[in-house]
Amino acid sequence: MAGQKPYHFDLVVIGSGPGGFAAANRALDFGLNVALIEKKHLGGTGIINGVLTSKTMYELSMDYAVAARIDRGYRASALSVDFGQVRNTVLEAAREKQYQMRSQIETFTNKSEKGNLSLITGHARFINATTIEVEEKSNRLIIKGTHFIIATGSRPREYPGLKTDGKRIITSNDILSLSEFPGRLLIIGSGIIGCEFATIFSNFKQTQVHLLDRANRVLPYEDDDLSRFVAQSLEDNGVIIHHTAQMRCIREYPRHLEVVLDYDAGHSKVIEVDVAFIAIGRIPNTDDLGLENLGIRPDKRGIISTTETGKVINSRELSNIYAVGDITGHAQLYSVAEFEGRLAVEDIMGNICYKPDYSNMSTLMFFKPEVAAVGANEKTLQKKGIGYKAVYYSNHLVNRAIAMRNTNGFVKILVSNDDKQRILGMRAAGPQASAFIVAIAHLINQGNSVSEVLRIFYPHPSITEGIQESMRALASKSIYKPVAFPENIIVSEWNPGDPVTQTLKQ
Repeated sequence: MAGQKPYHFDLVVIGSGPGGFAAANRALDFGLNVALIEKKHLGGTGIINGVLTSKTMYELSMDYAVAARIDRGYRASALSVDFGQVRNTVLEAAREKQYQMRSQIETFTNKSEKGNLSLITGHARFINATTIEVEEKSNRLIIKGTHFIIATGSRPREYPGLKTDGKRIITSNDILSLSEFPGRLLIIGSGIIGCEFATIFSNFKQTQVHLLDRANRVLPYEDDDLSRFVAQSLEDNGVIIHHTAQMRCIREYPRHLEVVLDYDAGHSKVIEVDVAFIAIGRIPNTDDLGLENLGIRPDKRGIISTTETGKVINSRELSNIYAVGDITGHAQLYSVAEFEGRLAVEDIMGNICYKPDYSNMSTLMFFKPEVAAVGANEKTLQKKGIGYKAVYYSNHLVNRAIAMRNTNGFVKILVSNDDKQRILGMRAAGPQASAFIVAIAHLINQGNSVSEVLRIFYPHPSITEGIQESMRALASKSIYKPVAFPENIIVSEWNPGDPVTQTLKQ
């Protein structure tokens, strides 16, 4: 309010998403007096309209898909699904996590001893390097801080020339605003978000799903074999993929949308849908923060440049402003935001535990089946001129997958093409892929080799035995031999000077 004495905090965190919330609570470990500023939903996109809600919806869709199967000796009768109930369950999950966050905040609110956390609602703008104003409706609060962490996250990227209405032309922010399953859905964008929602809606079998793929394959940044596997899985699930196509326009009619698609081959196609879902990436929330008052200029993508520990690089050599999460231009992952938030606080306190290593991040893709990735892929290694050996091992040979009657998947491991055979990366698809990917991340970070991994006893029957047999195949020691199963076990290599192409599963 006007004339009000400013509140002062040791640390002010702008944004309560995964990066901001992690930073605020790491600061409590050091006994700091912290203000956590949130404009909309506690937890940000990590909770609402993002990770938790989409993954809850995914899990429900997978449950439905399993219940609908008729090839396992049982059949559920009169199976039905109601979008309203699905939405309510998703929101219930979000509220559960938000109440956990609130319980933590309340525990550390108004503490007399060191380590205090105050949640403040409103939109924050910098006045100068030590002061922000927070506006909520007609209220204006002045807050001073010794240090600041900007953790404002990102939002869905808009499609040029196409205006969303939250009803028929939507983004991921609008999924929970739908009143029913769309009869026909066009998803514009074939990256992870687009493929995940194509999986979700096709799992429920209430929606005809069209997926627009501007490239010749989904997930174009991944290796061709993985892209082909995901595309085939989507098509097997009923998704219609429009490869090498671009959207020319959407014509709106009272009861439907008419979409004109132009293909690289020169022809066009008109399709009719009920809802168009834009999934072409996300952009940082760095506008309207008063950054110009600090000499901070985000680049043309909206990204704020930082040092290795999150300190903002700016024209005024300020040392008390940090940025973390999606706005820093690193991978837009929950785990990355959390790590960067904690690291920024540790840098402020001069007590850094670990420096970031963005080369071996683990990524989960919630498709049918799920896909997990860590470390380098073939494209990356070839671009860098790094020689490697690769092995592809199909789940068709893994006993646990056979027992689960779920053999659609594989393990693909890359190792250095030298005597050390250090593990460089892995891609895995199929049941439990998300559960064991972190084990490979540890092996990569520790510089482990194939020979060291082969000393480990793997439990039987387990999906992870596919990893064990992959390593054995690289060492020419596998139980099942590539010559006997040429489609299921493939060992290859690439060296600098070889054609820049991929050798697996052509």
